[in-house]
Amino acid sequence: MSSVDTDQRTREASGAHPYGRYLEEFEVGAVYKHWPAKTVTEADDHLFCLLTMNHHPLHINDVYAAQSQQGRNVVVGPYVYALALGMSVSDISGKAIANLATEELSHPAPVFHGDTLFAETEVLEIKESRSKPDRGTVKVHTRVLKQDGTLVAEFKRLVLVPKREV
Repeated sequence: MSSVDTDQRTREASGAHPYGRYLEEFEVGAVYKHWPAKTVTEADDHLFCLLTMNHHPLHINDVYAAQSQQGRNVVVGPYVYALALGMSVSDISGKAIANLATEELSHPAPVFHGDTLFAETEVLEIKESRSKPDRGTVKVHTRVLKQDGTLVAEFKRLVLVPKREV
């Protein structure tokens, strides 16, 4: 019986797709356009609402939503945020020690069932830790756009990531 090598560095050295970045691999001003995009279905939205106990009728009741200013169901905002955060992991926080903060989260336009969301993240700041030489923080700004280019969400976050070498 062979053992499984669970070390991320070793697995990536085998030719596996790198997951996340070390501190040295980030560059201020870089913009990562995350892939793949995701089309939000009614089932996605309803499941997220039910899992999080958000039963607002704008999200789960077609009759109520039809009488709203949007005229139809609106995808719940925390799902849009969670989806974009997840889309960014392979480029941003796949090697993270911790996600330290999220700030300035906004939803400037609604998302509807059937919209396809694209996310991109810009590196704003990189700081080496003063107390622990094996790590540092990366501050990023993620934007979420739907298929027509409308900005539907954005947020900044601070991620603690390891250095490649100490």
